[in-house]
Amino acid sequence: MTQVAEPDPGMIGGVPTPPLAILPRPERLFGQRAARFDVLAEGSNLGPYLRFLADLARVQARLAADLPAPTPVPSDRVALARASRMPPIDRHDAGAEPLLDDTLSALCREAAGIEMPAAARLALDAVAAATPDDRRWLLGNVLDDAIPVDSPAPHLFAAAAVQVHLARIAATLDARQLVPIRTGVCPACGGRPASSVVTGVQGAEGTRYAACSCCQTLWNEVRVKCLCCGSTKGIGLQSVDDGTGEATVRAETCDECGSWVKQMLQTKNPALDPVADDVGTLGLDALMRGGTWRRGGVNPFLIGY
Repeated sequence: MTQVAEPDPGMIGGVPTPPLAILPRPERLFGQRAARFDVLAEGSNLGPYLRFLADLARVQARLAADLPAPTPVPSDRVALARASRMPPIDRHDAGAEPLLDDTLSALCREAAGIEMPAAARLALDAVAAATPDDRRWLLGNVLDDAIPVDSPAPHLFAAAAVQVHLARIAATLDARQLVPIRTGVCPACGGRPASSVVTGVQGAEGTRYAACSCCQTLWNEVRVKCLCCGSTKGIGLQSVDDGTGEATVRAETCDECGSWVKQMLQTKNPALDPVADDVGTLGLDALMRGGTWRRGGVNPFLIGY
């Protein structure tokens, strides 16, 4: 069953001047995500996969702490991006950086100790042994948000490395220097959202933030607005009816462009993670797959599902 709700226009915003962006703290972010995956795995039909992702997030946390520091975005580039209303992180330049390839190599070494299915092990070994051209292809697909549905496993490991690399670069930025680009576009790296969260953080209660699937930056978006096309018309909310009427993760649908993106209510559960809980609520994806909307959120850990 589905529970359908109409958004409350009076909840747009939530505070007079919420910050545009909240930059990631990579080691802490990936550590907390690992813990959240562990919680979600308990009693879930997706338990083995969620535990694998928990272990992978712990690898990401270690790499975020131990790898050589990335080169910060030059101040003149930040200034130019601000004046041009562009993201300061150029994802294509980032894809050519030796540190990203080093990050992928380190992730492959560290992930070798994780328990995983045989198919994932073969994919990991293939990525570790891949030629430079094949690695560039994998990383380029992730950075372009264009992961082929027929090769999710190798791209999963490439995406995990990209998340670490771009989150560490984003962490060097000054959030006050970022400017809005357009609806559904990360102001730090230009990425697309995995989902959005309605925060309960003091000083920004009720504010909606989209969560970048690549650099992990959170950026402020109007509550009742499609993150795919920017429309404020034909917006609805769908959720799995658990009998309580208190769904904390729901699908925000748009009749204008026919897309949907998950929205998570941290006001009801502060532990919700925009990536982990996206995977953990795969039942909502199954529900939406039978409808008229297509998924708009980008999550490399859900390719193929």
